[in-house]
Amino acid sequence: AVDVPPGKVLEHLEVFQAIANANNSNRASGTSGYRGSVDYVVGRLRAAGYAPRVQTFSFPFFQEVSPATVSAGGRPLAAADVAVMTYSGSGTVTAPVQAVGTTGEKAASTSGCEAGDFADFVPGNIALLQRGTCTFGVKAANAAAAGASAVLIFNTGLPGAEGAVAGTLGAPGVTTIPVVGLSYAAGVALLGGGEVTVSTQTVSESRETFNVLAQTRSGNPERTVMVGAHLDSVPQGPGINDNASGSAGILAIAEVLAGTETANAVRFAWWGAEEFGLHGSRHYVADLKTNDPATLGNVALYLNFDMIGSPNHGRFVYDGDASAFGPDDGSVPAPAGSAAIEAAFHEHFGSRGLASGETEFSGRSDYGPFIAEGIASGGLFTGAEGIKTVEQAALFGGRAGIAYDFCYHASCDDLSNIDHRTLDEMTAAASAVTLRFANSPLGLEEEARQLLAAVAPVPAATVDQGHGPSNAAEARQPY
Repeated sequence: AVDVPPGKVLEHLEVFQAIANANNSNRASGTSGYRGSVDYVVGRLRAAGYAPRVQTFSFPFFQEVSPATVSAGGRPLAAADVAVMTYSGSGTVTAPVQAVGTTGEKAASTSGCEAGDFADFVPGNIALLQRGTCTFGVKAANAAAAGASAVLIFNTGLPGAEGAVAGTLGAPGVTTIPVVGLSYAAGVALLGGGEVTVSTQTVSESRETFNVLAQTRSGNPERTVMVGAHLDSVPQGPGINDNASGSAGILAIAEVLAGTETANAVRFAWWGAEEFGLHGSRHYVADLKTNDPATLGNVALYLNFDMIGSPNHGRFVYDGDASAFGPDDGSVPAPAGSAAIEAAFHEHFGSRGLASGETEFSGRSDYGPFIAEGIASGGLFTGAEGIKTVEQAALFGGRAGIAYDFCYHASCDDLSNIDHRTLDEMTAAASAVTLRFANSPLGLEEEARQLLAAVAPVPAATVDQGHGPSNAAEARQPY
């Protein structure tokens, strides 16, 4: 086994926290905090003897500088009734509000989906639209073309769709005017017209960011084991659990593996812009598919480590054999060979007397582009915004009825948000399974047969709360 020295992962986390502290309390892609994180990883890899490669790409950056506000009749709407649209323009506008194509019925509305809907629209007014039928981007673009000074889009009012619409326009540049989602009740209250003030402060533009890649000097490159974690945080916080934890874990594994001979090559990846829509891993896979398909074809499996230190943790393994989750649960089918990866993690935890459960392939992390190319995938996850059950608390400890990570995508995701014992347990599992496949002469099917014969049934502790981007089209609804 290749054991990560005690305290090594925490040492890396302390540096990531210091980088965030020096850069507006975040390490989001497209910011100086992310660049500092990249420089740190590259420096440590070089010191360990790797020749790291920094891959540059562009992505659609968005940040809400301050919360959007909407006031009617001089009175501000409640913050819970207002949500800026991702890729909204920035500005403050005061003008009459004008409903377009909606009377406020509780239904998905065609409001604003056609240019003709705006035949009677008064240029300069604020367009009040209702959600439904076409994308928010189409509604906003049509309103802007008709001369709207801002756009308000309220919810349908149908069950589960009463609150403020947290949507996306899909990409920067759809419009430069403010575009804000409203709750159904707030939208209906504005149908009578009157003067409204809308204010947004956003940054919406294309920015440059980076992936970091490093490969062992030994091992067969035609059976490459890839190990990845996203390096970026959300703009709202330092992202120490999400996902400095995974990044620090695989960095520590890379350091101890540097002087070890392996049968198969191991390639480590620190992905950029995951929080904006998995852009780093998507760029990497798409680039290989177009320009170096042989190298992509040599990737035998991909291991993903995204959040491995959650304070109210579970020990969740991606469900590679589809025994716990299926299409009805929103799970993406895992390619052949993924069952072997799942079994390897369960076998490791069982050998340490630790309970483990399962999580679905929701498509919300960087394994997504690999699965899409038929590459066997797996990994670990300790939980995000989902609520821990009584059954899980009995298996893993912690408190039932609250989130696995109550600082998920928040400013409090700092060093104090890490459970050290969990971090060590998950890093040890990641290290053991990485080394297992790095030295395996077997195909994944044979590996699975041997593992499945040895692994006891896994407790039925599952989590169906995936993790993923906070302000990308994948996380916010496009319509």
